[in-house]
Amino acid sequence: MALHTKILFGLVVGLVAGIGANLLFEAAGWDATVLETTIINLTDPVGQVFLRLLFMIVVPLVFTSLSLGVANLGGRHSLGRTGLKTMAMFIVLTVLAVLIGMVMVQAFEPGRGFDPQTQARLMEKYGETSSQVITTSRGIHINLMTFLDMLMPKNILRAIVDMQMLPTILFAFLFGAMLMRLSPTLTESVKRGLSAGYEFSVRIVDMAMRFAPYAVPCLVFGIAARFGLSILKPLGMYVIIVFIGYAVHMGLTYSVILRLFARTGPWYFYKAVKSVLVTAFSTSSSSATLPTTIRVTEEVLKVSPNITGFVLPLGATINMNGTALYEGVTVLFIAQIFGVDLSAGQQALVIVMTVLTAIGTAGIPGGSLPMIVLVMQSVGVPPEGIGIILGVDRILDMGRTVVNVTGDMVTTLYIDRTQPPSGQP
Repeated sequence: MALHTKILFGLVVGLVAGIGANLLFEAAGWDATVLETTIINLTDPVGQVFLRLLFMIVVPLVFTSLSLGVANLGGRHSLGRTGLKTMAMFIVLTVLAVLIGMVMVQAFEPGRGFDPQTQARLMEKYGETSSQVITTSRGIHINLMTFLDMLMPKNILRAIVDMQMLPTILFAFLFGAMLMRLSPTLTESVKRGLSAGYEFSVRIVDMAMRFAPYAVPCLVFGIAARFGLSILKPLGMYVIIVFIGYAVHMGLTYSVILRLFARTGPWYFYKAVKSVLVTAFSTSSSSATLPTTIRVTEEVLKVSPNITGFVLPLGATINMNGTALYEGVTVLFIAQIFGVDLSAGQQALVIVMTVLTAIGTAGIPGGSLPMIVLVMQSVGVPPEGIGIILGVDRILDMGRTVVNVTGDMVTTLYIDRTQPPSGQP
């Protein structure tokens, strides 16, 4: 059985077992703390071993792959052209994702007529968590210094230890760019060291992925057992619209780009990257999925390692299409619940803010929540409304991570297929 089939099978087993355990404890009236204790002491640790193996290797993998990618791109003109094309595609995909989500909300209006009692119950149930999210958002100020601090902290070693990926990427970018200015002998020596570090990182990833069929069901079991199906009832329409938005963006936007610009059949593409999509769905983290994304893009899609090493680490940090779509839907959904009618100018502001905040969103589970609060506050939507959707956020997080990672691979294919042959300007 192929590895991605094992992982998918394990995901389904974990999902069914988790929902079954939740329904059983609820129907029998058993103490839910027993189930929570089982999750904390048995399934979560198994899943976390897998996740932490991946997180452990993210920084060395990003640094070595991006440094080599920049150093091997072939000069400043090639680097500048590739960088501009990559950023342009990231922005286009993100804006299109937000527009798809907002059109879906405007068309179906899932927040209109939302039951006030359900609204109050959800806000009370998740009040403590929403307060923590709001407190976190108050420490974020969107201005020029914010982006400067995100990109260039005073202490790069602390940023690396804290897994702040934007400054890590900038440092790797500068390192690779400076390699092109060294003498050929010294450059080759450093490249050999980076190549060895990259190969080491890939071997760790391979070891972690062999453990995935056992870890993924444990991760999914914990989520399904805690929330079950009951949380989906009051928010079912909202969840359906978000996932339809994901499907439209992947099935339409990505497919058009793959067919017209990357000269790749969408069916072939999605069949080739199944293991990446399953890993993204189960981990809910672009960063944790990055090692698998790089391996599959190089080995299965046959993309040049130079392009892969440059585009994918960048995309895992700033190309958050699914996150932007989710943020746009959520802001308008909560605005509808509270009866806040957003003008055309305010909706345009939502688009701009979601694109900017999606770039700054951490590639970890739940990293978008404080950013959503910022967008809500900017257009006069009550921030405490975030508590309404907290119960289903993790489910939606799994889906948007798939969209984010797929967007990275689509952009990588586009850059690789439109790159001029070596030696041409």
